[in-house]
Amino acid sequence: MLSRSGHLAAVLGSPVVHSLSPALHNAAYRALRLDSWRYCAHEVRESALVDFVSGLGPEWAGLSLTMPLKEVAFRVADEVSPLAREVGAVNTLVRLPGDGWAAHNTDVHGVEQALAGAGLTTLEEAVVLGSGATARSVLAALARLGARRVTFAVRDRARPETLAHAERAGVEVQVRPLSDVARLATATPLVVSTLPGGAGEQVAADLAAAVPPGSWPGTAAGSGPVLFDVVYVGWPTPLARTFSGRGSVVVSGFEMLVHQAGAQVELMTGLEPPLEVMRAAGLAELARQ
Repeated sequence: MLSRSGHLAAVLGSPVVHSLSPALHNAAYRALRLDSWRYCAHEVRESALVDFVSGLGPEWAGLSLTMPLKEVAFRVADEVSPLAREVGAVNTLVRLPGDGWAAHNTDVHGVEQALAGAGLTTLEEAVVLGSGATARSVLAALARLGARRVTFAVRDRARPETLAHAERAGVEVQVRPLSDVARLATATPLVVSTLPGGAGEQVAADLAAAVPPGSWPGTAAGSGPVLFDVVYVGWPTPLARTFSGRGSVVVSGFEMLVHQAGAQVELMTGLEPPLEVMRAAGLAELARQ
């Protein structure tokens, strides 16, 4: 475990102005009595990541990475965990003893725990909206839950690295346009949206026009597909409201955030994360924003 004094950590990405990560991590440090640990946010674009990380002193213990840095982060990693390499996405950098950085992916854990909270601990198929770095973490989590068929609904073309990851994971993939979501959602137990905030509005509008409020065609109220939307700011999202209005259980990306942040705290400090403390701090910050 690292020393209890003089350590810094931060979330990097663009934009990060509304990130809840500082509230979550600093609450964890207080609960763990890591009095000299501090966590902040830095706006960093892809082109600036290498220079930013190379300029950090030995007091830096770890970094959380959000978009658009989850792929370029491999360039600054001296070691890469098997899961991060498998997924092709990094959301955590942890200082190695002496020097250097180890790359990890805690998003997969966050997805698994968020779905478990909705009672989904095993499933055979799912629909995923989007095909970027976050979608690959979702795919890895779905494969761990037993999914063997995943349909990606995308605006243009599915990312080839995501399709390659699916093949390595033994998951059969179909690719459909986002305009097909209404039809796809009626035939799956789970829809996961990895679309950024605002991008799901048109999908929600198309879905609302195709499926009347109340329940999904051919299902009883409350038995439609679960929606897991990775967005947590501006909750409920238009997509979440549309699914909820048709009887679906909806899961916010906030739960994924709490669990992936907890795993980051453990990687950086060596201590068990106080998840309930972190959850309360995150909810308070959301209310403040």
